[in-house]
Amino acid sequence: MTKKPVRRAERVEVVYDKKHWSRLKELQSKAVKIMNILNQSHLHSIAHGSIARGDVSDKSDIDVFLPDPPSSFIIENALQNTGISVNRRIVVQATPLHAIKGYIEIDKQRCISFPLVKLRPVEKDFYKFGGEASLSMLKKEMRTLGVDKRLMLIEPTPEGHVENTIVGREEAVAGLLGISVRTVRDRVRALLRRDKIGRTGVFIEREVLPNETFEMVLKKLVDQNPAVRRRLKLYGK
Repeated sequence: MTKKPVRRAERVEVVYDKKHWSRLKELQSKAVKIMNILNQSHLHSIAHGSIARGDVSDKSDIDVFLPDPPSSFIIENALQNTGISVNRRIVVQATPLHAIKGYIEIDKQRCISFPLVKLRPVEKDFYKFGGEASLSMLKKEMRTLGVDKRLMLIEPTPEGHVENTIVGREEAVAGLLGISVRTVRDRVRALLRRDKIGRTGVFIEREVLPNETFEMVLKKLVDQNPAVRRRLKLYGK
């Protein structure tokens, strides 16, 4: 069941049991393995979402993101050289104004994503909003602040975490996360709207064929789609 936004005002303390700590350690170890491979090719990456915050579940994914537009060849070559096979490669653009990203799905649980164009500051803030952790943080089993899909701020504690809604506390939460108030307000509006009308489709979702690279697909989209050309013209590649 999809998690729904929560507006309750009180702080709730959540204590993790042994199973939760074990699951978190396992997921972080898998993320570290991927991030180590990327790091050896001089590719900086972050893990984001629940494995960065610590509030994992049986359905948690391992999402690794490269903030700076890299060469997709270097990523794929690094994975191939370590024997990691790829299940699917796709190019996604959520809306005409969002950055176009590449997704390398290793399996149903593990995914590497990266921008194919320059990110706007608000798009960079998105990862801090949800919680992001560096390779060194995960190696030290550190967790970070972040907001989940219920719009609850997750604050790690030695026993687990405390959580509280961010609705009505946008300015304070922006300060805690070190991001703009605009980003927090935009995410609140987007998630509340999604809760009201449901998830809408993405603007572009294009599979990368075996004989194509991500960069080739981007060029084809630029040539064929005026909205993609406008996005690159406005914010650069």
